[in-house]
Amino acid sequence: MQKDVPVYREYIGEIYGEKDIPIRARVEGFLEGLYFDEGSEVHEGQLLYSIDPRPFEEKVNAKKSEVAEAETMLAKAESDLNRYKPLAELNAVSKSDLDAAQAQYDASISSLEAARANLRSAEIELGYTNIYSPITGIIGMTEARVGDFVGREPNPVILNTVSQTENVKVRFYLTETDYLFLAREYTERVEEEIEGKEPQARKPNIELILADGSVYEHKGLADFINRSVDPSTGSILVQASFPNPGLILRPGMYARLKIVARVVDNGILIPLRCVMEMQGIKSVFIVDDSNKVVSQEITTGPPIGDYILVTGGLEAGDKVVIDALQKVRSDMSSRPG
Repeated sequence: MQKDVPVYREYIGEIYGEKDIPIRARVEGFLEGLYFDEGSEVHEGQLLYSIDPRPFEEKVNAKKSEVAEAETMLAKAESDLNRYKPLAELNAVSKSDLDAAQAQYDASISSLEAARANLRSAEIELGYTNIYSPITGIIGMTEARVGDFVGREPNPVILNTVSQTENVKVRFYLTETDYLFLAREYTERVEEEIEGKEPQARKPNIELILADGSVYEHKGLADFINRSVDPSTGSILVQASFPNPGLILRPGMYARLKIVARVVDNGILIPLRCVMEMQGIKSVFIVDDSNKVVSQEITTGPPIGDYILVTGGLEAGDKVVIDALQKVRSDMSSRPG
């Protein structure tokens, strides 16, 4: 048969959530509470973990005391300065005494600002003792339990991960050769488009084949190609997005991606079963205009289901022998059915 033939290439990819956010312990302490069911959906802002807050509450109270002390010192320095100013105008005190009072006042302002900054820092650390979900998604298994010390290696720092999986990302690698092949094909297709027209929305065109061999019902679309080729592996990272309304795809799964590399216009397809191969040379039997069987050497492309793409040696309209190949010999007479 002769028709436009899409040529596919397959790659192995790993599935990631649209967002995979690690849940970290940002302060050290003993884990006091877990407030979620592992493997369940959690919501943005939901309390997930709590760390014993008492050491941090004590620190906050100590910083509040320092702020109060700094405010008292500032009030005294301001009072001294206000008292020295009129006396200095009357030359009742020396200018050096006035300068010292001014310097003490300025230093007290700086001390108060520093004390307030330390208080804010302590309050932030106290806030880190309650850990909330940054997004709505599926949470995994916890890496720490109540009573564990967390937040400092070798103890757990990343306590869990929350993933958004309504859409997923599949990351895979292309060799330099494949990348150049696909890039050239893409460039040729772009150049063939009629200029001046509004650009059409890109349609999902990547199939996902799951571990059990089934084809995922939704197609995906490549949305990211990495900046550079990894010189140690000679490959480049590509990412494709897939909808996941049934949440059947989970982060960490592996799958094969089937991508249309190019389309052969008016390609010639013949059944795989009629192709013979000997010492790397492929051939078929054809019936010529004199109804004689002739062996014809061919070159082929990739298989397409039960057929194979012929890239050379045959033309549209040639009659190819497809049955009883064991009995067929060159120069035999045949009457095509």
